[in-house]
Amino acid sequence: MNSRIWRVPAVALLVALAAASTACGTERTRPEAAPTTGAAPSSAAPTAAVPDPSTVPPASTAPGASATGTPADGPSATAPAPGPTAGRTDTPSARRNSPPPVVLPKRPAGAPSARTVVDAFRAAKLPVPNPRDRSVDCGPDGQGLGCSELIATDAVTVYVFPDETAASDIADTWSGMSYRHGTVVLNYLEARTPSADRPRYERVLAGLG
Repeated sequence: MNSRIWRVPAVALLVALAAASTACGTERTRPEAAPTTGAAPSSAAPTAAVPDPSTVPPASTAPGASATGTPADGPSATAPAPGPTAGRTDTPSARRNSPPPVVLPKRPAGAPSARTVVDAFRAAKLPVPNPRDRSVDCGPDGQGLGCSELIATDAVTVYVFPDETAASDIADTWSGMSYRHGTVVLNYLEARTPSADRPRYERVLAGLG
């Protein structure tokens, strides 16, 4: 009777120890619990590396480009195209198309200038009102007479030619309405010089040598 009583507790103790051993092995082989919600899984892809700002050149220093992406040396996309200035006449094409300045033949050495003749008339108390330098009329754009100098007054007109041949030809053309002395020709027709005054002008001109 007594031996049965002790044998039963011994069997129960062995069963309890076996159960405890099985529970410990099961606990050691159980996989780790999943991480709590919100935590990134350990197998997630790594985050892309962020470059160091100190090693990246600013956009404004890139060759050939500005901070806005526009080429540094190029015009702005919104800049108006340059155009000709209204009213300008000094452009290269205008200068090329303009006629060259008129070059008149030189007055011969020793011959009085047209201004000298007019001043001599004034000194002799002869009328020479409203003197005007019209030497430009000697060229092809004017009368084309080939004279060197021309001064017109309301009383008489004075021409100076580069040589006596040219002066003589013009005086013959104005025959009866002109007077020639050397290379200087007085024209009476344009100013309607009174006939009584003509000899006085001629004497003063001849006295100039």
